[in-house]
Amino acid sequence: MVQNSFNRFFFKFFPVPKMLSASSFGLDISDESLKFLELIMTKNGFQVGRYGERPIPPGVIESGKIKNPGKMEEILTSLRKEEGVNSVRVSLPEEQVYLFQLRLERAGLRNVKEGIELALEEHIPIQAEDAIFDYDLVKEDAQSLEVQVAAIPKNIIENYLLIFERAQISAQSFELEAQAISRAVIKDGDMETYMIVDFGKKRTGIFIVSNGIVMFTSTLDVGGEILNNVIQKSFNVSLEEAEKMKREYGLERNAKNKEIFAVLLNSVSVLRDEISKHFIYWQTHRDEEGKSNPLIKKIILCGGDSNLIGLSDYISISMKTPVEMANVWINITNTENSIPGMVFKQALSFSTALGLALVDYNN
Repeated sequence: MVQNSFNRFFFKFFPVPKMLSASSFGLDISDESLKFLELIMTKNGFQVGRYGERPIPPGVIESGKIKNPGKMEEILTSLRKEEGVNSVRVSLPEEQVYLFQLRLERAGLRNVKEGIELALEEHIPIQAEDAIFDYDLVKEDAQSLEVQVAAIPKNIIENYLLIFERAQISAQSFELEAQAISRAVIKDGDMETYMIVDFGKKRTGIFIVSNGIVMFTSTLDVGGEILNNVIQKSFNVSLEEAEKMKREYGLERNAKNKEIFAVLLNSVSVLRDEISKHFIYWQTHRDEEGKSNPLIKKIILCGGDSNLIGLSDYISISMKTPVEMANVWINITNTENSIPGMVFKQALSFSTALGLALVDYNN
């Protein structure tokens, strides 16, 4: 797989000692929770060590921005003391990252980073001096370069770094969540084009990865909790019972499940429409030279709520496109010995943390 220069950039910008231990921790932080996972290299291959999830109370993080530093420090300090987590690789909030493609003419171009910096404010709503950015080279010829640029407000990174420092946890690197997920669910060395749909509790991430580079990201305020709320209101049951009904019946169309199917279909169709919109745009869009994007080979589903019965079949049939559940162990050897205590369905919600932990073994 193409090495992610976005991750390398943050590693260089915030230099840290090379890890000496034979394990690596990935830390996936969202507005609602943090998930951590330790990947250990043994003589028999990879094994999963410590892992788990901690809730983050409402208002501590909003759209990726830390609003309550004291509480976040408390949560991280507790993680360090109770789980022995001292060094981590961290995912960046998708909502705060700007991702765009840029063509740079070779004529008069002295330095690629300088060329990007001069054009940065045309593509993002913040000044260049207030942003941290890096790029992946998409393609080049004698006249120009095409680069995929990722940028994030400098203060976002600084705030995260300060919290980790106060909690006495070393942040080894920061990385785009989509890139971490792609490292976990796409076979190392696979340069095909895929759409990844990360269906979580409160939101869904839609990513397009091509040639090992994240080319597109979008975040939707649609998640599994919306399905629970719809079932709760429609059948006048508790949220716990609604969750149970969702898991038990899902999108199976049968006489017993007829009413639940109809209720869920309305919400799931909203997700399907968003996926389809981005899918069609990618497949039909042409660049400045009139060249088409490489075709999406298949859609890969991950995230804790991607387990919904019938979801993959529904999207596949309605979009006439291959859809499959992610295999988050695709780049892990000896899986019989490397996933103790973590079943397949649970592992789907740890794809970001696993992808982050894999960085140490891809460098």
